[in-house]
Amino acid sequence: MVATRTHRSLALLTALALTASAVAVSAGAVAAQDDGKFCTGTDIVFFPGGTEGGGFETVVYNGAKAAEAAFGPSVAYQWSQWNPETMIQQFSEAVATQPDGIAVMGHPGDDAFKPLIDDAVAQGIIVTVMNTELPLTEAAHMPVGTGYVGATLHKAGSDLAKETVARAGLVPGDKVFVWGLLSQAGRGERTQGIIDGLVEAGWAGVDEDIIYLEIDDATNADPSVGVPTFTGMATSNPDLKAAIFDHGNLTSTSRSFLEAAGLGPDDLYVSGFDLSPATVQNVMDGWTDLVIDQQQWLQGFEAIAQICLTDKYGFSGLFIDTGGGFADINNIDAIAELVAQQIR
Repeated sequence: MVATRTHRSLALLTALALTASAVAVSAGAVAAQDDGKFCTGTDIVFFPGGTEGGGFETVVYNGAKAAEAAFGPSVAYQWSQWNPETMIQQFSEAVATQPDGIAVMGHPGDDAFKPLIDDAVAQGIIVTVMNTELPLTEAAHMPVGTGYVGATLHKAGSDLAKETVARAGLVPGDKVFVWGLLSQAGRGERTQGIIDGLVEAGWAGVDEDIIYLEIDDATNADPSVGVPTFTGMATSNPDLKAAIFDHGNLTSTSRSFLEAAGLGPDDLYVSGFDLSPATVQNVMDGWTDLVIDQQQWLQGFEAIAQICLTDKYGFSGLFIDTGGGFADINNIDAIAELVAQQIR
């Protein structure tokens, strides 16, 4: 099986596009399948990210399941608690099973992930990336199907920070709390984008008018664990004007954080990432003011599609930016039902 995949990798490296005759054959093969499941026979390992049942990662999973049903591959799912070390370990275990493709979250960063992905690709395994970019890895293996689907992290963070400043009417010097993941090599780019966006808007920086806390592993896996952390921070900073949560599941927990700290919905401008049923309700009730939408369902759907398109037709990696839209009280009704269905 390894020899077959190695042969396929060499073929893909020497031919970045199918010939006209191959395209015709492939099109005929698809037409011959009445159910349209052109990816039948492809084995994929898929990493949705966090905890089974978690707000953000469940939508990613739902997108992957929709693509699995539409295209017909066999998909195994692994949950990582959003822990980069766990992601690395699970990836190594997945490679050992010799699937046709693996869809990874890029949180561990290029330094940790690239050597392992290089080895997997050398074995003929297609690897594609979701949610957090691996720029060096994507550049190295794009011809053989390593694509990216997700937001452009630094830009998304900066955009949210600047939009928060504008909509909240903040002025430089107003205290802003940022709860993020700077320590994570790849994932931390979004948190850095938030801080950079505030600095570009006139803020002095961390430890001055920006209060920064790292999301610890326990809170990363279960946001409710972070209630005492938020309460302590808010109590120590009674003049706080805004809070930016660089984490979808923390954003969905904003009401619990504020209530535990004795704050009402109008006492703090709260912005964050990712729509979920809880976040939609928080927006409607005033506990969350602004959310940037990553359209994470697409991250799951397009990652499965990428592997299928490469495995069956030799297509190279695609770069798909899913971030850019904002939701607030003025437009939340338009997408609330889709969020309830865990599609948006």
